[in-house]
Amino acid sequence: MRVMVFVKATADSEAGIMPGSDLMEAMGRYNELLVEAGIMKEGDGLKPTSFGKRVAFDGEARTVIDGPFTETKEVVAGYWIWEVKDMEEAVAWVKRCPNPMPGPSEIEIRPFYEMSDFGEIMTPEAEAVHGRVADKLAGQG
Repeated sequence: MRVMVFVKATADSEAGIMPGSDLMEAMGRYNELLVEAGIMKEGDGLKPTSFGKRVAFDGEARTVIDGPFTETKEVVAGYWIWEVKDMEEAVAWVKRCPNPMPGPSEIEIRPFYEMSDFGEIMTPEAEAVHGRVADKLAGQG
């Protein structure tokens, strides 16, 4: 089961306050454990939303919205992509994580959709195009 693990932003991370060296070392050691266990496939930190943009869609219209974005609790400061056997394993690994922020923080875990989740709406044509995309991505690695 693939999951995306989100480190939620805080007022400190949105202000661009960098973690201390102790936290950087602790997170590095934690990432090493994840890689050694074969769980971590990718992960990184994200700059504050003041560096970002959003694109709002309404029919054919597109509107670009410059950061910063005000709802810190809905913003992501970092992420991992993990391969785990189930949600319980993902939760167990998150519980081992050092607190990723200097103060209170949250980490959210969300499973990815699998093609089988789309059932009847996955036509042979849609399955073929998604298969080609997956093959091309696999060739890039």
